[in-house]
Amino acid sequence: MSTFLLLVASNIFMTFAWYGHLKFGHDWPLWRVILVSWGIAFFEYCLAVPANRLGYGVFSGFQLKILQEVVTLSVFVGFAVLVLKEKFAWNYVAAFVCLGGAAFFAFAFKAPAA
Repeated sequence: MSTFLLLVASNIFMTFAWYGHLKFGHDWPLWRVILVSWGIAFFEYCLAVPANRLGYGVFSGFQLKILQEVVTLSVFVGFAVLVLKEKFAWNYVAAFVCLGGAAFFAFAFKAPAA
């Protein structure tokens, strides 16, 4: 559970680092956007690295990456709808159903030992 919560917190920072300037820093020069984004990303790394370290062994590397991608996209949906004011269309729902299928296959069956 701590891995999941750390990944959620990490991805909130990551989403603001990568996409926050589209809403809040659009008039800034690119060099400032890059510096601010890297400053925010520092906190993302401070959470993502422990999340992966704690999760590895409980989850395989493949499972950690798939979990991280599902969390990333879930956090981004909230950001895109609430902050960027974008519409959540049917084709995005279909894409998430496919990702849910990917997560199911990654976690539902025991992977062979290395």
